[in-house]
Amino acid sequence: ILCTRRSYPTITSKNFEEEPLGKEVALDQEVLLRCHPPEGVPAAEVEWQRNEGLIDPKTDPNFFITVDHNLIIKQARLADTGNYTCVAKNIVARRKSSSATVIVYVNGGWSTWATWSACSAICGRGWQKRSRSCTNPTPLNGGTSCEGQSVQKSACTATCPVDGGWSEWSKWSPCGADCTMWRSRECTQPTPSTSGKDCQGLDLQSLNCTSEQCPQSKYHHLSASGAEDVALYVGIVAVALCLTLLLIVLVLVYRRKKEGLDADVADSSILTTGFQPMGIKPTKPENSHLLTIQPDLTTTTTSYQGTLRSRHEVAGKFSMSNGPLLEPLPNGSHTLHNGKLPSDPNDFMNRLSSQTYFKTLPRDNINTSYGTFNFLGGRLTLPNTGISLLIPPEAIPRGKIYEIYLTIQKKEDMRLPLAGCQTLLSPVVSCGPPGVVLTRPVILTMDHCSDACLENWAIRLKKQSYEGTWEDVLQLGEEVFSEPYYCQLEAETCRVFTEQLGRFALVGESLSMAAAKRLKLLLFAPAYCSTLEYNIRIYCMDDTQDLLKEVMQMERQMGGRLIDEPHVLLFKDSYHNLRLSIHDMPQAHWRSKLLTGYQEIPFYHIWSGSQQTLHCTFTLERQSLSTCDLTCTLCVWQVEGEGQSFTLDFNISKDIRPLDSDFLLMDNCTPALAGPSAFQIPYLIRQKICSSLDTPCPNGADWRLLAQRLKLDRHMSFFASKASPTSVILDLWETQHFHSGNLNQLAAVMAEIGKQEAMIFLVSDGEC
Repeated sequence: ILCTRRSYPTITSKNFEEEPLGKEVALDQEVLLRCHPPEGVPAAEVEWQRNEGLIDPKTDPNFFITVDHNLIIKQARLADTGNYTCVAKNIVARRKSSSATVIVYVNGGWSTWATWSACSAICGRGWQKRSRSCTNPTPLNGGTSCEGQSVQKSACTATCPVDGGWSEWSKWSPCGADCTMWRSRECTQPTPSTSGKDCQGLDLQSLNCTSEQCPQSKYHHLSASGAEDVALYVGIVAVALCLTLLLIVLVLVYRRKKEGLDADVADSSILTTGFQPMGIKPTKPENSHLLTIQPDLTTTTTSYQGTLRSRHEVAGKFSMSNGPLLEPLPNGSHTLHNGKLPSDPNDFMNRLSSQTYFKTLPRDNINTSYGTFNFLGGRLTLPNTGISLLIPPEAIPRGKIYEIYLTIQKKEDMRLPLAGCQTLLSPVVSCGPPGVVLTRPVILTMDHCSDACLENWAIRLKKQSYEGTWEDVLQLGEEVFSEPYYCQLEAETCRVFTEQLGRFALVGESLSMAAAKRLKLLLFAPAYCSTLEYNIRIYCMDDTQDLLKEVMQMERQMGGRLIDEPHVLLFKDSYHNLRLSIHDMPQAHWRSKLLTGYQEIPFYHIWSGSQQTLHCTFTLERQSLSTCDLTCTLCVWQVEGEGQSFTLDFNISKDIRPLDSDFLLMDNCTPALAGPSAFQIPYLIRQKICSSLDTPCPNGADWRLLAQRLKLDRHMSFFASKASPTSVILDLWETQHFHSGNLNQLAAVMAEIGKQEAMIFLVSDGEC
């Protein structure tokens, strides 16, 4: 008996022997998706689906299915992006593979260069630029951005307009037949060019000549003599007629009176009223000499002669006869106790902000300091910002008491008019109120972020007027000592001597591409992380203490912590963007979720200096919650320029290094100090030093030698322009050494000068 086995239809396995794998492919690239279905009886038929829709090569010839069931996309299109599935089926069963995601990306391409812009300078050396965009094509689906610079910058020289100038007058021409002679000049020294103005005035001048040179001069002379004789005769006749009429009137009046005619009073008044003067003589006062006293004009002064806050409980009003720069403040007083000032900032800010000029002042008390000062002077400080205001002794007139404030303005609220290659180099600082009378300059100290190479910069001090416009009041290197402003620029600090309070900012204009700003890089991350994602925030900001303080406070509120020491980077005026990237992570434990290889901050966002908290975020993902150690390299560079790299190695769950934000904010000085407590040098000692060194000495042992010993001799001309050079030198020393000043070192300098007055440092506290 022969037995046969009968085969039944089936698919022997649920799993595909080979499933399609997802891919990222460039546009127009060929794509191969493999599929090996499970074995079955009868053999399974294979079809492909995209996003659950059947792919039919007959209707779309861009698809091709091979005999071994693989799918080929001949030229990848953007529309081909999707999820692809291989389906195997026979009469018994149907199996689907896992989906394979195909992403068709487009790499960016540069557009053509635009035309060069106009030269930034109206006259002389300037810059011009041209740009292109990464839009040919625009990167899509994670495609790479364009490599290279989007902006090119080139130096240019604008031809200056030349206004015309007159040449010398020519010689007079000979006297003509019409008794006129001429002379001329031309607009040729120089000739106007490049839209310059033409010469103003006449180019031809005439003059009558009635001398012997004129052929008709004799005839004209006789004619003129005859005309003069006729005029004389007419005048004599007219005078004779007038005298005759007057004589007739007098005779008639005399005859009427003699005839005894009684005329009515009212009628006679008609004849006399118009001719008789009315004399009214005032009564002479007893003290007639009082009329000779000159009027007191001191009440019309245009300076601020009052106090902001009265010492006593009286109306705190003051006059500004040249416009309402400040409105009167309400009644009240502030009293000094041991050099400390009252702590009521809310009341002070509310009163200030109610005035017309102060409506733009910030309302936060953190960045505002104020105090009440008299002739002894004092100091205002904004802790952890590098900003302070020194009010030297005798800067406030004796008998005056001023309530003075110091605050930082938000850069985005100020909108400084920056043009061309200009950039903001310092915080915008307000001190006031404006209009107070100062007898000597105060010193405003603030940070700046230039590289301090003055040959690459044109740095100007700007001051905002009462009308709100910004004006250049000083250019470094071109100071005029008779003006009320002077600036001392150090490596990271700027000290402004000013005799007028107001709103100030330091603005720089680059003179070459070598000009650079100092940027500070700060790296923050969450203090606690309970998810797989981990964010690293990198701030790129101007290297000034006020911005550092602002970022620290903001990150503290966000729960962030500093994961590395701050780094300084020089950012050049090359129109190139700033790029940041993270590399060398352990791939087995971490991966970056960034689709591109780097992040980029546009050049103008950094160079303008008006955006305070520029940052970018790198999102990393760890494979397991147990992974806590992170090691990577951060690279920061300017396109087509030098860069820096920093190695990060820390534990995201626990870091015992002292890199908390508090370690950078150690300035706990008192915001306001008044009187002797605000100065290192006691008042009496200061007076003795000034009286000793202000008088010039033949051997040079005076204030000039003091400036040399204190390494301040580069400001010698400025010191010499002041009534007391020594006092200005000591003011500058106070600002530089308030926290670290050593009177013994100053005494040693005095001893080197050879002055016996160095012994005045041994006076007792009671004498001071």
